Amino acid sequence: MADQLKSKIAVVTGASSGIGAAVVKDLLKLHLVVIGLARRIERVAELKQQLSAEEQQRLHVMHCDVTNAANVAEVFKKITLNHGPVHVLVNNAGCLRMGQLCDMPAEQIEEVLHTNVMGLIHCTRHAFAAMKEAAEAANAQPSGHVILINSILGHKVPVIPGHVPSLNIYPATKYAVTAINEIYRQEFRALGTRIKVASISPGLVDTELITEEQKKICHGIILQPEDVSRAVMFALTSPPHVSIYELTIKPAGDMI
Repeated sequence: MADQLKSKIAVVTGASSGIGAAVVKDLLKLHLVVIGLARRIERVAELKQQLSAEEQQRLHVMHCDVTNAANVAEVFKKITLNHGPVHVLVNNAGCLRMGQLCDMPAEQIEEVLHTNVMGLIHCTRHAFAAMKEAAEAANAQPSGHVILINSILGHKVPVIPGHVPSLNIYPATKYAVTAINEIYRQEFRALGTRIKVASISPGLVDTELITEEQKKICHGIILQPEDVSRAVMFALTSPPHVSIYELTIKPAGDMI
């Protein structure tokens, strides 16, 4: 299946660090053309310098604020015009603000909601449209793959004894992603497409979203971004008749 992905267009949101950066590297190893979207494009540019000359030619960096619907529309239009139809979309961009839902600033709550939920929806709308348009031009059935980077917090809200809850709206946004995964599955099937959708739900991952206090709470039992990226590649390279619908990954010995 990996050979069938060669030279296809893949878009990765939140590509500047963590899981997004790991996914970009692994997609390039599979010989896809990768569009890395981020607000901090200088970080993706730094990543690009670490790659081989051949991989650098296949990685394209674009600024994108996924919370801005107009910006997302403009970016995906440019991707289609300059590179071709999107075949893979990895919705990785995420936001976490620590605090209590009952009294934290409304602006921070809205930022998390807009990034984790609406950002995913904005990008998927345009990726789906591109997949559908490409299929119509080829008189074929729409195909492609949409990956949603979810979380175990989209399936269970943990209680950690002795600690004041501080994840606030974040688990609710990930529960939304779990529901959205099923909604897309039903819609893509009912609309007669062969577009797959997968939810990847990791436990705690060592990224910039995680505080040192959280690492101490879990006693260093934590996943690495590359672990999650391997799960993404597993879903993407599954045979055409196989759909990896939900994949949960935990570090061995996880307390949640």
